[in-house]
Amino acid sequence: MTEHTREFDLTDLSISNLRTAYAQGLTPLQLVEYLLERIQAEDSGDSHQVWIYQLSADWLRDYTQQLARKNPADLPLYGIPFAIKDNIDLAGVPTTAACPNFANVPTTSATVVQKLMDAGAIPLGKTNLDQFATGLNGTRSPYGVARNSINPEYIAGGSSSGSALTVALNLASFALGTDTAGSGRVPAAFNQLVGVKPTCGLLSNSGVVPACRSLDSISIFAKNAADSLTVLEVAQGFDPKEPYSKPILLAEPKLVKTIGIPRADQLQFFGDSDYAALFAKAIHQLQAQGFSVQEVDFTPFLEAAKLLYAGPWVAERYHVVQHLIQQQPDSLLPVIRQIIGKATQFSAVDCFAAFYQLAEYKCQANQIMASVDVMLTPTAGTIFKINDMLANPVELNNQLGYYTNFMNLLDFSAIALPAGQRADGLPFGITFFAAAAQDLTLLDLAQQLEQVLG
Repeated sequence: MTEHTREFDLTDLSISNLRTAYAQGLTPLQLVEYLLERIQAEDSGDSHQVWIYQLSADWLRDYTQQLARKNPADLPLYGIPFAIKDNIDLAGVPTTAACPNFANVPTTSATVVQKLMDAGAIPLGKTNLDQFATGLNGTRSPYGVARNSINPEYIAGGSSSGSALTVALNLASFALGTDTAGSGRVPAAFNQLVGVKPTCGLLSNSGVVPACRSLDSISIFAKNAADSLTVLEVAQGFDPKEPYSKPILLAEPKLVKTIGIPRADQLQFFGDSDYAALFAKAIHQLQAQGFSVQEVDFTPFLEAAKLLYAGPWVAERYHVVQHLIQQQPDSLLPVIRQIIGKATQFSAVDCFAAFYQLAEYKCQANQIMASVDVMLTPTAGTIFKINDMLANPVELNNQLGYYTNFMNLLDFSAIALPAGQRADGLPFGITFFAAAAQDLTLLDLAQQLEQVLG
């Protein structure tokens, strides 16, 4: 830490704390110098394999010096450092999607990235991910296996592993991920973060390498719900140039009284008694706060979840890598090739049959959702050691998606929150979800409950 930054508490990179520090004399350049030291120390030590590309010290110094000439009052994210998952474009920096042969250097930044920078945020670099955002564990990258911020023997979660780690390790105030099957929620749960999975279409996907283009959502990692809301307010908005962007009018926060949970026989913890006990504890905490908790039949949600990888939606992933998988198959990691390669077995008839089946599940799920204000599940039923995940990558990854894979297929908004720790210190997380456009209700609820549940 430099002499000039010792008077500020930079172990807390929350937006409110940094705003206070700037008002007291901290400069963006001083913050960047401090972060460069921290990033270098993390890289040179027992690295968690956070980054794919870091912006140079010279680039960051020049950027912050230009920023310092602007009025902080005009910029809601003035001097706030953030990281970008490396399937989201930053102008002049390679986008790899964790596949070197896929890399290209965009001339413009993704719409959301540009909005954040226009609001004064400072990009630090591009983060590690499961290749082509296919996975929930963080081990599927040629740039290194991402390791959990609390216990490096365990997975960090994925696919947005590096993004979550930058926030958990206090290298950034917030980070962008993407979330198709849970990639913005599972890493949040495993690293004690808030993970916002916005309504699909609320944030523009322009400049994002698709996983499943019709389902993808840019996600937000932060230490608290207030920061998440601040970032969401800047990042959201209809993008007429992006076909899957939607002109969504967010509903005003509603009073939450009734919370739905899966029936007891539908809960899965895969032998993890600590996670089971922590979920039961979270329910009791909610009841103690005056919420009514109501069991529902979780069948349509679970059945919809199976369609994401066992159904024809995997063909959307194949569409992204079609040239590589046909011409340079070794460019893809074997497990990614195995998963995406299944797409060729589906016909157009299969695709329409799956769409019709999904419509039925959506109808059933909507009826259930109408009986409660929000739904609550564990974010993941358990967490795995890296070695176990590498030995059984498909089955264990499927278990990680038990509570997450249905979310975008059924068009829900969601937020993941920390909710305690196992006896060994590894974190447990829960997810609240609601209908599309109910993002503000979830963020309001999260702000009410983070101290209670954490």
